[in-house]
Amino acid sequence: MSNEKTNEYKEMRGNFIHDIIDNDLETGKWDHIATRFPPEPNGYLHIGHAKSLCLNFGTALKYGGTCNLRYDDTNPVKEDTEYVDAIEEDVHWLGFQWNKRLWASDYFDQMYEAAVSLIQKGKAYVCHLTAEQMKEYRGTLTEPGKESPYRNRSVEENMELFRRMKDGEFGDGEAVLRAKIDMASPNINMRDPIIYRVAHVTHHNTGDKWCIYPMYDFAHPIEDAIEGITHSICTLEFEDHRPLYDWVLQEVGLWPNPPRQIEFARLNITHTLMSKRYLKRMVDEGHVDGWDDPRMPTIAGIRRRGYTPEAVRAFCDEIGVAKANSTVDIAQLEAAVRDDLQDKVPAVHVVTNPIKVVITNYPEGQIEMCTVENNRKVPELGEREVPFGRELWIDGDDFMEVPVKKYFRLFPGNEVRFKGAYYITCNEVIKNEDGSIRELHCTYDPETRGGDAPDGRKVKGTIHFVEASTAVRIRIREYDYMMIEDEEGNSVFNEDSLRDTWGYAEPSIKEAKPEDRFQFFRKGYYIADRKLTTEDEKVFNSIVGLKSSWKK
Repeated sequence: MSNEKTNEYKEMRGNFIHDIIDNDLETGKWDHIATRFPPEPNGYLHIGHAKSLCLNFGTALKYGGTCNLRYDDTNPVKEDTEYVDAIEEDVHWLGFQWNKRLWASDYFDQMYEAAVSLIQKGKAYVCHLTAEQMKEYRGTLTEPGKESPYRNRSVEENMELFRRMKDGEFGDGEAVLRAKIDMASPNINMRDPIIYRVAHVTHHNTGDKWCIYPMYDFAHPIEDAIEGITHSICTLEFEDHRPLYDWVLQEVGLWPNPPRQIEFARLNITHTLMSKRYLKRMVDEGHVDGWDDPRMPTIAGIRRRGYTPEAVRAFCDEIGVAKANSTVDIAQLEAAVRDDLQDKVPAVHVVTNPIKVVITNYPEGQIEMCTVENNRKVPELGEREVPFGRELWIDGDDFMEVPVKKYFRLFPGNEVRFKGAYYITCNEVIKNEDGSIRELHCTYDPETRGGDAPDGRKVKGTIHFVEASTAVRIRIREYDYMMIEDEEGNSVFNEDSLRDTWGYAEPSIKEAKPEDRFQFFRKGYYIADRKLTTEDEKVFNSIVGLKSSWKK
C-alpha cells in the first residue's frame, strides 16, 4: 500500500477496538500489533467481508503492525483455487497486502499435540454419542445438560481411543474428541464441545495424512497464538464462543501472553443478502451471471459494477465499528461511491431512446467541433471537442411534444441551448405512419456558438446531443437492487434487476477500455464492463445515479 494510503489508515476513525489496543500498548501488554484476516475458501468475499478486511488490515496499518491472510481450511474438503484466487485479488483490489499467506492446515500437527496434552491433563475425552444423542444431552438455555456416559474414561483409555481415531479405526461419526469443561455452564458452547471429529476425506493441503480434523473453535485460537496474533478481531456471532477461545489457550498453556478475541457487529445493508449459501444458490440456479455479476454484493461484483476501492474503504470507515448489529441503508454506500467518482471521471455525451434532430438551416455535409469541459467541477480534467453537424441525436427525455408545466427542454416552438454549441429552436415534428416520431426539424442561431445570444435573450434549458454520422452505438446495462421486499415483507430476488438497453455516444467513447469510468452527462456514472467490452463493442454498467437519497 502506498504511503498515502498508509497515512489514510493512520487517520482511521477511532473505535472501541482501537481503545482496547491503545490501552494494551500503554500498559505494556503488547509492544506491537498483529492481526489476521481468516476467510474460508468456499465462496467469494462480499461487502460484509470488506468491513472485516478493512478493519483488520487497516488496524495493522494504523499501528504499524502486521496482518496475515490465513485460509480457514479445517474442513476436510477440496479447496477451490477459484475462490482462493478471487480472495487474493479482492484483498489487493482494496489496496492491502498481507504480511504472510498461511493455511490453518499448516498447524494440524501442533493442533493434534495440543489435543493430546488436553487428554493427558484430563481435560478431553473420546465420546461415542451420536449427533442426535449429543443434542439431547446438551440441554437448553434454561436447563443444564447431562454428562456423557463416556465422560469419565481414564486418561490411558482416551489416549488409546484418540490414537485409534487418528489411525482410521473409526468411521465418520463413530467417535469424537470432546473438551471436558462444564455440562451445566450457562453458555452452551462450554458444555463439553467437540474439538476433533473423524472425516475420511482427502484434504487439499495434507492429502490423506489425517482422517481426524479439528473443529474451528479449537483450531482458531491455536492458529492465532502460533502466529503471534495480538488481537483476534471477529464478528459478533463469535462473542459466545470467546470463553471457549480463552479456555483452549489457557488449558493448552503454551502461550504466556495469549491473543485477545474482540467482537464487532457485522455489516448488514438494505436490499442485500450476504449469505454465501444464498449467493451460491443465485449463481447455481442462473439468476445471476456468476459470482461477479454486478448485482451481487460480492467484492468481485461491486468491482465489476464500478465501485471504487477508495469508496468502499471510505464507507467502511464512515459507518464505524459498533458493538451491536444494525442495518445500513444502501444509499450510504452509494453516496460514498458518488462522492469518490464526482471529482475523478469525465462526463461524456450519451443519449438513450434517441430522437433524430435535423438542423434545416445548417450546411449539409459540414461538421464542426465544439469545445466542452470534461468535468465542470474539476477544471483540471481539461476539455475535449465533440462534433456538431446537420443531423444529431438527442435523448428521448429531452423532447416533449406536449410539454408539462415547468418543462424547459425541447418542444415545438421552444428554444434551448445545445451544450457547447448553439441555440436551437424546434419548428416541426415529422412522424411515421404509425404516429411515432421520425425526426424533429429545427433551426439554429449561428450567432450563439458556445455562449449566450448577442441580443441578450435567455433560454432556460440546456441539453446535450450526439452528432449522427460519428455516433457510437453502445450497450448499456441498467441495474436495480438485487433484493426487494414482497407483499409479505420477505426479501426476494428482483426479477427486474437488470435492464439491457442501448444508446448513442460521442465518438471519444471508442477509446474506452474495460473498467474505464465515465459520467454520462445528466444521467449517472457508468463503467465499461471488464468482461464484455471489446474494441468493437462497448458495454457499460450503471454504477450509481447522480442524485443521492442519503442524508447524513
